[in-house]
Amino acid sequence: MSDAWLAALLFFALSVFVGASMVFISWVLRVKARENPPTRTLTYECGETPVGNAWVRFHPRYYLVALVFVVFDVEVAFLFPWAVDVAGAGLAGIAQVFVFVGILLLGWVYALKKGALRWQ
Repeated sequence: MSDAWLAALLFFALSVFVGASMVFISWVLRVKARENPPTRTLTYECGETPVGNAWVRFHPRYYLVALVFVVFDVEVAFLFPWAVDVAGAGLAGIAQVFVFVGILLLGWVYALKKGALRWQ
C-alpha cells in the first residue's frame, strides 16, 4: 500500500472515530428529565396555548416560490466570486457570466409564461 492510501485510510478512521466519540459523549452527558411534564406533547407557539391543529396544509405555489427563491439565491452565490474579480476574468469570463445569467433568465421567462409564479 502506498503512503497516500495509508494516509487516506488513517484520515477516514480518525474521522469516523472523532464523529462516533462525539455522538457517544453527548449521549452520555445528556440532560434528561426525571419525569415527563404534561406540556411535553403540546405544540410550542411562543408560550401561548395552541389553537387548532398544528398540521396546516400549504398551497403548492408557496413551495414553488420558495424554490425559485433558492435558485436565484444560488445564482447570486455563483455570481459573487466573479464580481469580486471581474477585472481578472477577461472577455471570456464576462461572456460566460452573460451565458449563465441568460440561461437563468430563460428559465425565469418560461416559468412566468407558464403562470407558475402567479399567486392566486
